[in-house]
Amino acid sequence: MLDDTRPASAGQAADPPAIRCALMSASAGPPRAPDANAAGLIELILARYHETHRREFPEAITLARKVEAVHADAPGCPHGLADHLALMLDDLESHQQREEQVLFPMILAGGSPMIRFPIGRMMAEHEDVEVQLRDLRALTGDFACPADACGTWRALNALCRKLDADLREHMRLENELLFAPFLT
Repeated sequence: MLDDTRPASAGQAADPPAIRCALMSASAGPPRAPDANAAGLIELILARYHETHRREFPEAITLARKVEAVHADAPGCPHGLADHLALMLDDLESHQQREEQVLFPMILAGGSPMIRFPIGRMMAEHEDVEVQLRDLRALTGDFACPADACGTWRALNALCRKLDADLREHMRLENELLFAPFLT
């Protein structure tokens, strides 16, 4: 029998899955019963926000590349907007995948004492998105176009305004409604 009080020897590696399992089962109380409201909210978030972001961000990037190429010399041209949107999409996709693969299943299973850690990470990333949204507003001139802007430029700014509003509401739903019960 292995003496768990001894440190692992140089030839003996710690077993990360066993450690992770022990940490996950360490309990300050029983897990909560799955919440039907959480299930409905997760379904809404997946359909209304995750899928919408995955569809609309590439469209906005395409529009931004066109506007930046065609209007490169125009005053107020949103130089760097396409790259900023692409960075936002990369960060968002990684964030959404972690929610879909790890956090949402934990919530649907009623949570665990360890759920505070992934929720804390997601909320910290939401703060990072707030900074990205400030930069988005700056790059688009607060979503305003020059009076003589073409239809593509107008469509780009309208889509950026929508992305901003959708991301803010998406984060509010998660922070205030979905995550909050697990932080009390």
